[in-house]
Order: sequence, then structure tokens, then C-alpha cells
Amino acid sequence: MSDKPDSTENQMWGGRFSQGPAAIMEAINSSIDIDKRLWREDITGSRAHATMLAEVSIISGEDRDAILSGLDQVAKELEGGTFKFSQALEDIHMNIEARLKEIVGEPAGRLHTARSRNDQVATDFRLWCRNACDEAAAGLKALMQALAERAEENAATVMPGFTHLQTAQPVTLGHHLLAYVEMFSRDAGRFIDARNRMNECPLGSAALAGTPFPIDRNSTANALGFDNPCANSLDGVSSRDFALELLSAAAIAATHLSRLAEELVLWTSPQFGFASLSDAFSTGSSIMPQKRNPDAAELVRAKTGRITGSLNLLLTVMKALPLAYAKDLQEDKAATFESVDALALAVAAMTGMIGDFTPHPENMKAAAARGFSTATDLADWLVRELGLPFRDAHHVTGRIVAAAEAKSVRLDELSLDEMQAVETRIHSGIFDVLSVDASVASRKAYGGTAPENVKTQAQRWISALKQEN
Repeated sequence: MSDKPDSTENQMWGGRFSQGPAAIMEAINSSIDIDKRLWREDITGSRAHATMLAEVSIISGEDRDAILSGLDQVAKELEGGTFKFSQALEDIHMNIEARLKEIVGEPAGRLHTARSRNDQVATDFRLWCRNACDEAAAGLKALMQALAERAEENAATVMPGFTHLQTAQPVTLGHHLLAYVEMFSRDAGRFIDARNRMNECPLGSAALAGTPFPIDRNSTANALGFDNPCANSLDGVSSRDFALELLSAAAIAATHLSRLAEELVLWTSPQFGFASLSDAFSTGSSIMPQKRNPDAAELVRAKTGRITGSLNLLLTVMKALPLAYAKDLQEDKAATFESVDALALAVAAMTGMIGDFTPHPENMKAAAARGFSTATDLADWLVRELGLPFRDAHHVTGRIVAAAEAKSVRLDELSLDEMQAVETRIHSGIFDVLSVDASVASRKAYGGTAPENVKTQAQRWISALKQEN
């Protein structure tokens, strides 16, 4: 009896299956359209594995050289767009292996010694996510630099600060922009932290239990730039918390991007008139010729739903999976790829808009002066100059605000007599603190909006970011 497989046997799954899968099974089982973007990581991992197998004499040097040469050719075909993908081969891993066999013959069959698709795909995916963390952090730092540079330019540009989207106290545009620098700095840090935690190599975990072959897992981990091998083979093949952490960082960063995008939408509206975007980041209307729409900002805002949805998707996929591997994990890549792509586009678009937008300082300052925004400065003056307890000063200020509101004037437009009708000890020095310029200049405590603070912080960020580059 011949040992040669019958022609009806499934060539990928081996002799256990005598027939190929149903068409619908092939369709639901195939992931090649999604995971083919892992080809670089797959070839990199296979090169490290083949090299290690030869180092420990599991395969010969001749087989290793044939495998490495064949993988070089496969990489050239993939890079050049001549590689022919097969849905029947399910994924990028089997597509590459099949093509390698066509090129080098029997040695290709030895590449999978001491390796499973389970640890192979986990390794490829970690390599991809690790690079995604690097790129996300770099993109965010470029955005931070753009924000810091605009903050330095606008260190003294007065605008209203809001709580509840109601005018609260005057701040500067530079201070406002630096708030996002701080947020995006933490976002970049989350990607860096996630990268550090995911930097363990699953290769050598095999299907789930490890391998009886005398492999050198430290060799492959070092070759692939990992800090060390995963210490538990079950964890190595089945965990996707590294992808969840990447998606979590992406979702938080996208939320910050969305907040800034919303503000650009508001600021560029005629009702606010705080800023404008050029034609490069605006669109028109098919029916209303006067319209200038901040579509780039709106689309950045919308990407948050896609990115947060990807995180929720993978959390749901993972929530009830027993150890170790299950095919459910095939859904991890589509969600992660889509989220990372969306974040990269949103960060790039926001970086462009921050460099592009033109502030309108006169409108910002006028808005800052409305809504009795220096009322807190008045209360603070009553505490400092007259020794009133703050709660009493708050009450007095409230009555003065009511008087100004009744006359439809600003606080600094009330007369001294009108203020003294509320508190007799008020003197002319009160007018030194009621302007918006005086208000922002007084906020000199660390982290405050005083222009000198803002300029110092902006310059610190610019210098630090340039050094990192």
C-alpha cells in the first residue's frame, strides 16, 4: 500500500480529512483577505525559526539555507505584487508555506518542525502590534509638537474658558492647546507601556503545550527583538490582551482627538468665530454656496466610534474563551487593523488641522469679556484686599454680578458707587483685576494660564519633543 496521500485528502489538514471543506466552510474559515498584511511579520518569524532549528541541529544547514533563500523569493513576490493568494489555503501563513514548497521543495516541509500555526500567528500578531504601538506613539508626538508650537505662538491670546460650555474664566489659547499636549502625552505613554508589556515571544509554545524538540526559545526571541519568551505555552498562544491594550490606548487617544475635533467644529462656526480652517481642511456644500464645512474635524470625531467599537468587539470575542486557542481568535486582526488604521488617519488629519487653523484673537477676547468671566477675580480681590472670608466674598460678588446683569453691562463697566452700594469698603483698586488681560496674567501658579507660564511650558515641550526625534 502506498504512503502517498489520496488525491481527495485535504492537503492542508493532512490525512485525518478525506475531503475538502464545503464552500461555505471555506468562506467563513478563510482570513487571507485580512491577514495577508502580516506577510512581513510571518516571513521574519519563519526566518528566525529556521535559523534556530539549524543552530540546535533539528534541521540541516542546507535545509536552512534553502528555506531562507526561498523566503527571500516569496518576500520579493509579495513586495512586488506578483504573489498569488489562495482562499483555499485560509491564511497568509499557509499561503507562504505553500509557495515556499513550490520554490524549494522538501526543505519547506521541515520549517514547521516544533511550531504550530497557533504560536506562529500569535508571534506575527505581536510583532505587528508592537510596530503599531511605535507608529501610534510617533504620530501622537508629531501632533503634540504641532500643538506646542501653536501654543507658543498664542501664549497671550485671550479666549474664554468654559465649564458646562458656559463662559467661566478667561484663559489663553496657548493654555487650551497645551491641555491637549498633556492628554496626548499620556496617550503616547500608554502605547509605549503596552509595547513593553507585549514584548514577549510566543514562538516555541507550539499548539498549546510546548514542544518536545530541543529548541532554543531565547534565540528566536532575541532574533525577533523580544525581551524574552512567553513563560507559559498556554498563555503564549491564547492571550490577546496585548491587542486589547493596544485597542484600549487607541480608544482613549481617539476620545481625546474627538474632543479637540469638536472644539474645532465649534470654533470655526459663525456663532463662535474663534478660528477658521483653510480650503485644505474644509469642504463646501452642493446646494449652499456660502458654506465652509469642517469635514476633516467631523470625520476625526466620527472615527472614535469605529475605534471604540473595535475594542468592544475584541473584548466580546475574548470574554468567554476557555484556554487555549479557539478559532474565534481569527476575528482579532480585522478589528485591530481597522482601529489602528483609523487612529493613524485621525492623528494625521488633526496634526494637519492644528498647523492650518487661523485663530481670530479679537473675537476670542470679546467672547472672553462676556458672561462676567472675571467674577472670580472680583471675589479673590475681596478676599485679598478686604479680608472677607471667601464664602462672603462669593455672596458679595454674586450681588454685584446681578447688578451688572440688570444693566446689561460688564463688571468693569459698573461704577465704583454701584459696587460700594453692595460692599462699602470696595475702592478703585478693584478695577485693576476686572479686565480679561489682568485675569489671565494673575494666574501664575504652576499649571496656570498666565502667558509667561504658557510660553515656558510650550518651549519645554517643543525642546523635549525635538530631542526625542
